[in-house]
Amino acid sequence: MKKIAIIGSGSWGSALGIYLAGNGNKVKIWSFSEEEKNVINNEKRCVFLPKAKIPDGVECSTNFDEVLKDAEIILHVTPSKFVRSTIKQYKNLVKDNQILVMCSKGFEAETYLTLDEVIKEELPNIKYGILSGPSHAEEVSLNIQTALVIASEYEEVKTAIIDAFKSSTVRIYTSSDVKGVELGGALKNIIAFCAGVAVGLNLGDNAFAALATRGLVEICRLGTAMGGKEKTFYGLTGLGDLIVTCSSEHSRNRRAGKMVGEGYTIEETKKAVGMTIESIDNIDVAYKLSKKYNIEMPIVDAVYNVLYNGLDPKKAVDNLMTRTIKEE
Repeated sequence: MKKIAIIGSGSWGSALGIYLAGNGNKVKIWSFSEEEKNVINNEKRCVFLPKAKIPDGVECSTNFDEVLKDAEIILHVTPSKFVRSTIKQYKNLVKDNQILVMCSKGFEAETYLTLDEVIKEELPNIKYGILSGPSHAEEVSLNIQTALVIASEYEEVKTAIIDAFKSSTVRIYTSSDVKGVELGGALKNIIAFCAGVAVGLNLGDNAFAALATRGLVEICRLGTAMGGKEKTFYGLTGLGDLIVTCSSEHSRNRRAGKMVGEGYTIEETKKAVGMTIESIDNIDVAYKLSKKYNIEMPIVDAVYNVLYNGLDPKKAVDNLMTRTIKEE
């Protein structure tokens, strides 16, 4: 049994808490919201996971000290845009013998940093890892079979996560490619948004498959340029995560793209989805990183122009289809 602190009470944080408590661990969740805290503690449910029940052993608090005290593992599960600001609030409470595992996916928009780089800046002495893979919160909260990857340069981090997570419903793989695992998780959200646009435009299965496949090529191009290993992008945290996020109705990124393809504005889409849409927050970052590293990413260019330059989604598809012929 591990003592685990979860920073973030949204769908993924709550799903991890539900699973880990059910797997015999002691779990405390931090929430920024008194309302969410009370729902978890008093009603034993998460507002974002209507089919799931919070186990009796899970406690939620808005006090960092209460949650972090005595924790062996800290799982950080906030939207990427709040990662640094949240870490700043609790970093002085972190002890040398605790480990931090980032479960969020995305970039820091202001700096274009990956989230492992944010950890290193804010907590330079902590042992940390990245947990990623094809894992919708809805299914993990219901104990449906899932495979995850813990990426870290520290063997004790990998061992601790394996001990806390392993069961007949969650299989853990390990990786030393922290950068590749980070980038696969961040970039797949953008391609999933584009896949949703394709669905909203009623483009059909052929176009959907082409988009996902060529999207993976773009992920590999930028990911390897930024230091990730090519094979990582064809594994669970690359291709695996891309498949589940592009194809499932659980995916808020796909749902958001679908609404844009149907003609909704970004503001209307954000309001309808009601949760953080990491792809919208990170498309600008991916576009600018592609220019910084001089990487050809036509799908990212197209969706950037749709969101920021008013390009009609149908015209964006036409532009992609009529590009200069290339060898695959």
